[in-house]
Amino acid sequence: MVEFITMAPTAGDGAFIGAKNKTIGGRSVVDETAEREPTLEYIKAIAQAAEQGGFSSLLLPTGTNCLDSLAVAANLINHTETLNFLFAVRPGSMAPATFAKQFATVHYWSGGRALVNIVTGGSPTELASQGDFFDHRARYERTREYIQVLNKFFTEDVITHHGEHFQLENASLYPKLASKPPIYFGGSSDIALDVAAAEADVYMLWGETLELSAERLSEIKKRATVNGRQLSYSISFQVVLGDTEKEAYEKANSIVSRSQQAALEEKNNLAYKGESVGVKQLHDLMENSKDKNFHIGPNIWAGLTQVLSGNSIALVGTPDQVSERIIEFVDLGFDKVLLRGFPHLETIKEVGELVIPKVREKLAQRQTIK
Repeated sequence: MVEFITMAPTAGDGAFIGAKNKTIGGRSVVDETAEREPTLEYIKAIAQAAEQGGFSSLLLPTGTNCLDSLAVAANLINHTETLNFLFAVRPGSMAPATFAKQFATVHYWSGGRALVNIVTGGSPTELASQGDFFDHRARYERTREYIQVLNKFFTEDVITHHGEHFQLENASLYPKLASKPPIYFGGSSDIALDVAAAEADVYMLWGETLELSAERLSEIKKRATVNGRQLSYSISFQVVLGDTEKEAYEKANSIVSRSQQAALEEKNNLAYKGESVGVKQLHDLMENSKDKNFHIGPNIWAGLTQVLSGNSIALVGTPDQVSERIIEFVDLGFDKVLLRGFPHLETIKEVGELVIPKVREKLAQRQTIK
């Protein structure tokens, strides 16, 4: 059965994107969502709504504009009972021994509800602000070794490791984990696919058209097979719901209705001057669909990609339509679906009430027929 994941907007939230600026590290940058601050009360409300709505996991992102994912997870475990916390870490910002210790502590205190998301990249400017000056390929090679070291901590009693990027002598982990947690990982470049196929347990993709997603899934499966491995696969979308399809698209267009020109220009610069292959792929998809009002498939819309990088393609329509689209992606081979929206709290409540039950009901009916 498909699992549903959502994320915590730990950089802020709101009904509109690209409407304001904020200062980070002395730089003025466009604030994607600046209406709601990521207070403990607000993020707690999102975690509890996700748990009640049938989501299995909450992604806690990483970045200079986000709250610290480990600190957030450590707080939220006290306000939830079953929700898993998928917290992101960049190999260039924390030593694997340090991360393994922090992760194991949260995992232990939460009763095994901690999961790992390895995030290799980010904009070169942001990475440099954190002291990371590796080039694209070197970052992924470091990620490969980082995952290998983490898996040693998670599975071995005593670890000695002499690699290109990390050196450990007679290291150990306390508290020990009862079982190895799955490693979630994404990336669209050739080297990222190689690392995912060899080291990751769950490969995460950003949503695109059904056809493009099928191509990308086929490619990573081939590489995993070469490595003698089988992975789990996750796909991510924004969601905009309406009582009618027309109403849903009106809501979708409203989200970007206050976007500043500076937001559009900054996104353009990030797409074309940055190193993320995935961001460029989604940006090209958006640019090539302008004459269709960013429609790239039935109930699939690229309008948010004008401002957002990363997970920006949206499923737009009625709950019935969105649930049908999700099932189409599940049929491709995705067993995990990450859904989010603007504003986040209201969106996941709607998804939990109106979409997740429909998806599960339709999939259960198929099993009954079989």
